[in-house]
Parts: sequence; structure tokens; C-alpha cells
Amino acid sequence: MTVVSKIKADTVTKQELEGLSPQELRAIFREGRWSGGTEGLARGYAQANLIILPKEVALEFLIFCQRNPQPCPIVEVTDPGSPMITQWAKGDLRTDLPRYSVYKEGELVDQPTDITHYWRDDLVGFLIGCSYSFEQGLLNAGIPLRHQDENKIVSVYTTNVPCVPAGRFAGPMVVSMRPVKRHQLVRAVQVTSRFPATHGAPVHIGDPSLIGVDLNKTDFDTGVFEMAEDDVPVFWGCGGTPQAVALASKIDFMITHKIGHLFITDKLAEAVAAI
Repeated sequence: MTVVSKIKADTVTKQELEGLSPQELRAIFREGRWSGGTEGLARGYAQANLIILPKEVALEFLIFCQRNPQPCPIVEVTDPGSPMITQWAKGDLRTDLPRYSVYKEGELVDQPTDITHYWRDDLVGFLIGCSYSFEQGLLNAGIPLRHQDENKIVSVYTTNVPCVPAGRFAGPMVVSMRPVKRHQLVRAVQVTSRFPATHGAPVHIGDPSLIGVDLNKTDFDTGVFEMAEDDVPVFWGCGGTPQAVALASKIDFMITHKIGHLFITDKLAEAVAAI
């Protein structure tokens, strides 16, 4: 009997999910038994953002990602019409995330736990590396993570920093923020620089107003954190960028993960580190 089958309740708690493998977690998501965030789950494994687009704009989006590698580092692309991931995991993009966001004409219209009924033969799925993947490295280096301590989704902000446009894709960079003690800043940069496939080094450190951010006004229903003594706000590129771009560019149809509700891969984060 598997661990998943032993958890008999229709819904599960996050505590019950801790320690489960990526395969076991995806099975629970597929059954609709967990629709919460993936922060802190499958520790040590890489997680990925999801963007699904019609084939007619997929090439433009691929170029957009190549021009903006820090917020949009692509790790896998599906064949047109196929929802199946094969390289970073064996999974179905329609069911294997806990919650999705569906956009039409740049507007959010639904946040379901299953997108099977939205799937079309012309859709292409993109997995983009996520900064959750390097968090175990930060913890191993003795750098605490406030959002994990407080059981919150990491703070996410839309900046005033424009991405490099490609075709109809244009808009601002989105960032995630983690408070880091001043004496640990250099170490945080060193650790995360090893993970270019999951956003890599910070894009900004310090004064949030320089990138158009008010720390008390997060986006995508994410948490606000009180800055403690000697905390410095550190910002990394975020896979929420395509959502902001969809809003700015009025893309006809687009499906993404809900922020903080990611695809958990079978790849160990250390296996995708640069060095």
C-alpha cells in the first residue's frame, strides 16, 4: 500500500503532505485532495511555473523567455496539443498542479483545480524554473526563510522594470522577495547564483522604491512580511511575470499556475545547479 493510499481523507493537511515524494504529491493533486500552495513540499526537488498558450503565439513567447531569462527560464516545452511532461517528470499539466489561473483577453476568469475541460488541441505548455527550487540551498547555508516560518506564500510584486518585448508579449517584470539579514547578503547571492534554471541571482537588493515596489502592497494574493531589524529586502525574478504580461498584452487565451501553486518535478534541485 502506498503512502497516498494510506491517506484516506477526501482532503489532506499540509502536515500530511510533508515528506511525500513528487510522484505521491502529484497523485494527490490529481485527485483534487489538495488545492493549497506547494511551498515547503518535496524539499530538495525543483518546482516549476506553468504557462499554457495557443500554438499561434507560442514561438513569440519562447522568444520572450529567451530575451528575459531571469524571470522566465524555460526548462521544458510540450508538443502542441499534448499536456504531457516527459523530461523533468512524467506528468499531466491538466491535473498535476493544485490550482491554476485561466486568463481570457488578459483578464483572470477562473482558478480551477483541474483544466481538462479547458484543454485544446492547439495548446503548448511551458515549464519555467521557480525560485522555490533554490530555497533548500538557502536553508542549508543557514539563511532562514520568513515565509516558510510563517506558513505563507513568498511575497510577490509587479515592478516598474520593463521586460524585453517579443511580438505581442510585453510588460513588467514580476519579482519574489525574501528578507535576508545584512550579514548574509553575499552568501544568499552566492547560493542562488548556482541556479540559473530557477531564476538564479537576485535582480535587485535594497531600496524597493527603485523598482517601483511598495513592500506593503503585494500582488497575486501573496503575503506581506514585517521587516525585522537588519533585514534587507532581496528580489528575485519570478514566474509570475507571464501573468503580468498577459494582463498588459491582452493575450486572447492563457493558462498558468496560480502563484505559489506549482508543478513539482522529479528533478533534484542540486541536479539542475550550474556548478
